Amino acid sequence: MIDPSDPSESQDVFKPIGIEDVVSGQFDQEAEGVISPLITKRVLAPQAESPKLHKVLAQAGLGSRLEMEQLILEGRISVNNEPAHIGQRIQYGDQVKVNGRPLRIRIDPPPPRVIAYHKPAGEIVSHDDPKNRPTVFRKLPRLQHGKWQSVGRLDLNTEGLLLFTSSGELANRLMHPRFGLEREYAVRVLGALSNEEKQKLLDGVMLDDGMAQFGTIENGGGEGSNCWYRVTISEGRNREVRRMMEAVGHAVSRLIRIRYGAMVLPHGLRRSTFMELDEADIRALTHAANKAEASAPRMDDAPSEASRPQDRRPPSARNPRNRAFGAKKPGQGRGAQGRGKQEASQPDPMKTSVGYIGADSFSRQRKSPGPGGRPAGPRRSGGRSR
Repeated sequence: MIDPSDPSESQDVFKPIGIEDVVSGQFDQEAEGVISPLITKRVLAPQAESPKLHKVLAQAGLGSRLEMEQLILEGRISVNNEPAHIGQRIQYGDQVKVNGRPLRIRIDPPPPRVIAYHKPAGEIVSHDDPKNRPTVFRKLPRLQHGKWQSVGRLDLNTEGLLLFTSSGELANRLMHPRFGLEREYAVRVLGALSNEEKQKLLDGVMLDDGMAQFGTIENGGGEGSNCWYRVTISEGRNREVRRMMEAVGHAVSRLIRIRYGAMVLPHGLRRSTFMELDEADIRALTHAANKAEASAPRMDDAPSEASRPQDRRPPSARNPRNRAFGAKKPGQGRGAQGRGKQEASQPDPMKTSVGYIGADSFSRQRKSPGPGGRPAGPRRSGGRSR
């Protein structure tokens, strides 16, 4: 919870989780030692106002608004196979029939909504599970139309940042390998990686479903057989990080996603809690996705593997997608990865003018008054929003 009288907290509300926090134990201490305030009602951003039925019918050219109201009174119009009534509002996706015949009407879909969720270990990312295990979707608020779609997945034992959106198009742009959005993980493995093993992971290892490689690998600390590393990857195949580590002989004992693009896992977003992104953050996210799509190479323009000249530079240097989405914490450069000054100065398309995407949303929700006039903080999952 934010204390407005504490200057240290008010100046850095959106402090991202770093691997040093995970290694030191602060990441787990905050989740266990701080109790979120009780939230009796969860209110999300309102949907766009739905137009009235008789107005939509009149705009479709069927007659005046008064004539459409008369048709409704006569029972000649139905919405979703139910008789319509005067003053009824309709939304995107509703089926309207006039005299039993479907009518094609145009209602703009609602703006996309995006949720950042801190997934704990032990939850699956699936709508239906034959084993009836806990699923992340049970904890999300309801949507009037459509359903929440996860931006990628995290397996049962992986924790950390998970994004959801009501827009299938936005979800596809954020997770499609072609656009190369970079994911960052804090990974703990049994035994230290040798320099040869690190280079092999950077150059690529062969998995059952093809070659896979990390964009960067950085030491994160740790003691004894449990060693932490910070790795980045630009795709999201099933259990990919775990399988890559196993391919070089190291089992993963813990895996936490701490960043997706420039959306970072912030301090204070505790396990099983979520926050909804503001309109400004969603616009920045959509703009970045559109920019990534425009800059992505076309498949038909890509040279074949046989004709492509061999490039012996490390993947982090030869992959332009890593440069576009290689954002670290605010103020932290990528010079350690061998970048030149010109490359390091290129703007990150997923950073906003005030920092990382989600900073405005997190700051607002941490400072917004909750029960008793105290800051409410991110939403505790478990209840349902109507």
